[in-house]
Amino acid sequence: MGFELPELDRKETQRAVESALEKYRLFKYLTFEEREAATTSHMDDVGGGRSNLTSDQTGSIALYNVAEQEHRKKYCDFIERSVKRLPPMERFLIETRYMSNDAEYITDYNVYCHKFKPPISHVTYGKIRWKAFYRLALNLNIAVTKLQE
Repeated sequence: MGFELPELDRKETQRAVESALEKYRLFKYLTFEEREAATTSHMDDVGGGRSNLTSDQTGSIALYNVAEQEHRKKYCDFIERSVKRLPPMERFLIETRYMSNDAEYITDYNVYCHKFKPPISHVTYGKIRWKAFYRLALNLNIAVTKLQE
């Protein structure tokens, strides 16, 4: 009895991991705009409200502001913990290429020629990146498996 790792769809898995890392960057580096309560009153044409329910606008806004910030922090912590579990070269690649504030402006070429000491070839870079994506996809539970025919 043996355990087999799943065969992943490379393109879809890469797309899923890159999407998760992009969401990480958005949550990590963009400021959260808190909602505020409206200070103007609202007139209802029917009168009395349509559902006869009262709402606590300030309470729901405060709840959203706290919950959304907590959600973003937990997501960033989850991604960071998953990346820290990677082997050193894979971790360096992911952190340098995908998790930095200016990741959208850093190219793969820049990473494998200028960030790695000594520089590595694009083929080696591709192998390291795929291994990192494979492990991250499994850790984050976003792996896309190939359909069996």
